[in-house]
Amino acid sequence: MSIFSDNIRFLRNKRNLSQQSFAESLGISRVRYSKYEDGRSEPPFEVLINISKFFNASIDLLLTVDVRKYSLEEMVKLPENRIVLPILVDEAGENKIEIVPHKASMGYLNGYSDPEYIGGLQYMSLPFLHNGKYRAFPAGGDSMPPYNDSTYFVGKYVESRNDLKKGKAYFFVTRDGFAYKRYADQNEYGTLVKSDNSFYHPYEIQWADVLEIWEYECSVNKDDLGILNPVPKEIQTMFLSLKNDIEIVKNSLTHK
Repeated sequence: MSIFSDNIRFLRNKRNLSQQSFAESLGISRVRYSKYEDGRSEPPFEVLINISKFFNASIDLLLTVDVRKYSLEEMVKLPENRIVLPILVDEAGENKIEIVPHKASMGYLNGYSDPEYIGGLQYMSLPFLHNGKYRAFPAGGDSMPPYNDSTYFVGKYVESRNDLKKGKAYFFVTRDGFAYKRYADQNEYGTLVKSDNSFYHPYEIQWADVLEIWEYECSVNKDDLGILNPVPKEIQTMFLSLKNDIEIVKNSLTHK
């Protein structure tokens, strides 16, 4: 609850409210409210709703986004306070496609809304991808044939779940991790998705667990690109030396 604690403290101070006056507006004691700001206690659902309404900020925003890093005045004007992702370009004017590495994939769930975290990721550019915000995510598991663990999916950010198209592949970022699935249907509670591997049955992802949705655009293999995980020169030298030693041994055996 650290993000939530920081957010309500920041928003309260921005309104020039004391803990006492804000607690009274929520109908609770100052001592009880102070525990929320200190992260010693979590507010019940009805109090969380009242805080959300008071600041005109969505519950999801209060719980998952560090509002100190954004213009709150502009944010509250957006539908459901959805954060607009900035589109960055490289020196050639091409879109920067941030690359979420395999080893740090779980860290993305905590930093996906943090500009500093996103700014620290490696990136690439693909000249045929324009007019949108794109990001590359690692493939993993056997539910994504024919892709292997060296593959990255490049996805285009989906602003609204109403834009989902049946049969198309999407990268769902949820509170539990990443899911590359094909969209089948949805209702007010969640979305039905299917795997490309027929061994896995369709299942529903709850909207409450969905952090982001990215529409599949293309895939790239880091081994082919060579820029994502370059082999250190020392290792290259070691393998070349080993290869030469093997050739010497083979030649000596051939001439015996």
